[in-house]
Amino acid sequence: METYNDHIIQSPDMNAERLETLRNLFPDWFTQEGRLDINEIKKVVNPDGIEETERYEFRWFGKSKAKRNAFMPTRATLHYDESRSVNPETTENIIIEGENLEVLKILLAGYRNKVKVIYIDPPYNTGEDFLYNDNYSEGCQAYWERTEQSEDGITLDTNSDASGRFHSNWLDMMYSRLLVARNLLRPDGVIFMSIDDHEIQHLRKISDEVFGESNFVANIVWQKRTSPDARCNLGAAHDYILVYAKDVDLLKPTLNLIELTEERAAEYKNPDNDPRGRWASVDITGQTGHATDSQYYTITTPSGKQYKPTAGRCWALAKETFDKLVQDNRIWFGLNGSSIPRKKVFLSEVGGANAWTWWTNKEVGHNQAGSKELKEILGTTDIFENPKPSRLIQQILCIASKQEDLILDFFAGSGTTGHAVVNQNLKDGGHRKYILVQVPQTTDENSNARRVGFKKISDITIARNKTVAEKVKESFVGRIITPEDQQQLDQIGFKVFTLSKSSFPRTDFAPNLDKSEEENLELFREYIRQKEAQTTMPFVDDELITEILISRGFMLTYKIEQQPTFTDNTVYLATDGTKTAYICVDSELKDSTVEYFMQHTDTKFICIERALDSTKKFNLKNKMQDKFFAF
Repeated sequence: METYNDHIIQSPDMNAERLETLRNLFPDWFTQEGRLDINEIKKVVNPDGIEETERYEFRWFGKSKAKRNAFMPTRATLHYDESRSVNPETTENIIIEGENLEVLKILLAGYRNKVKVIYIDPPYNTGEDFLYNDNYSEGCQAYWERTEQSEDGITLDTNSDASGRFHSNWLDMMYSRLLVARNLLRPDGVIFMSIDDHEIQHLRKISDEVFGESNFVANIVWQKRTSPDARCNLGAAHDYILVYAKDVDLLKPTLNLIELTEERAAEYKNPDNDPRGRWASVDITGQTGHATDSQYYTITTPSGKQYKPTAGRCWALAKETFDKLVQDNRIWFGLNGSSIPRKKVFLSEVGGANAWTWWTNKEVGHNQAGSKELKEILGTTDIFENPKPSRLIQQILCIASKQEDLILDFFAGSGTTGHAVVNQNLKDGGHRKYILVQVPQTTDENSNARRVGFKKISDITIARNKTVAEKVKESFVGRIITPEDQQQLDQIGFKVFTLSKSSFPRTDFAPNLDKSEEENLELFREYIRQKEAQTTMPFVDDELITEILISRGFMLTYKIEQQPTFTDNTVYLATDGTKTAYICVDSELKDSTVEYFMQHTDTKFICIERALDSTKKFNLKNKMQDKFFAF
């Protein structure tokens, strides 16, 4: 909207710029009218001192707590599971078994602003599906007890529709996860969310708040069934896929055309036997908003009939351009030469089609296709309810991703997203990477999944993608392997990580709320002195290295290589392609190692704090400055 500010000379409005920065970073701090809500900032600065009053536009019981859960730092970490990984030496794909809110928080260190596409298929709120019970939060041990002391994994709460918190429970779960996930998206990133009629309106509202109403992209309707549901007089044949951008203006230029379906390709015909092949005609009129005089003229058809633009319209082509297209036989006047002119677009010149919001089962498959696909991969039926077909996710990848992009799915389920990424890479020679996150939810004791050996949903996620990798390898047997083929073979597979308690006892420290900051700091130091000196764990080196590198912002694709230069300590060089550092987790750092890094201050070095006495720590810090870190 134009204002007087558009016509006066003034210095930049710094307040407006700062507000815009806040709006881009934290859209949930603003009301739907665009005003900054000071109470939301106070909740961040001093959450315990704020009365529980929610914003006017969309409230539910537990909303403030869900937001606090989202932004509360996690004390958990990830442990690498080599035994369940496939082709870990060369792949950059990741599967993480663990509660997804905690995992998303951990991923922030290394993956903030790096994910191009997020696809999620969260539990639908039907009163029967399992929902995520956020009981792993600080001070609660239930999650660890269930995942570390029980073979069967985590049992999650159901959300009965008899509960007064039926919608609130679901909203709590989704709101906190979307708040964190937004920070993982690239500036031009996009999220696709499958949902049904039960919560579509609520998911739309919280997504407007998390991503900003202006960043809504589309609501796709997907035909999930091919026949009516015999159980209903009026059965649903569709689901939705809500699409939001982190910044819609940055997203739009990155979206791709999709491959023409047979149905849409059939619209191209050749009634005039044009030697250039099949074509379709398009309208050549446009709106008058920015039209020039050259777009207002009379067109005379071959039969002598004349046409002018209708009221409020103009020709989209200047007169000179139109005449050239007529000479090139690219203007169609109908079979009798008297119809309103239209431009011919040849099928051979079409690079693809713009995607639209109605996706049929012919284009992307349906629920039955997803179930059949999973049966073909794992050899048994009914082990996962309504898995999405991989073609559905491939359509999303075709629209929203390029060949080198990173894809995230934090409700991985049967692992369809990983399967789709592999298929799309094979189709277009791409090198997309995926991160799949699945909670170790137990399968029902009487289910077919349990009967064939899948104790947890995450077991299905891993098994499916393992089989997909094996089938890809089999498809290359007997072929002459080109360098491009080898790239595809190298990138299949995945590294498995599990959500775990920290290896450092310091993370269990709880401050005394009745004491001052200074007093709690001294209590913490005493706690470390007593506890960390006692730390002894099996495979401690691997676990400590993983935890430290993750905390320092390394991506999970890091590689480590032991350095033979060091004879008195075991020192590794760690790199993830972006970050590089030397790391040593020995319990004592020898003089020769200290001296080396005192002389080589051009590299980063990480070690365990308890491996140093005060003199060594001071010397390294003084010499290396911010390139030295003691964990």
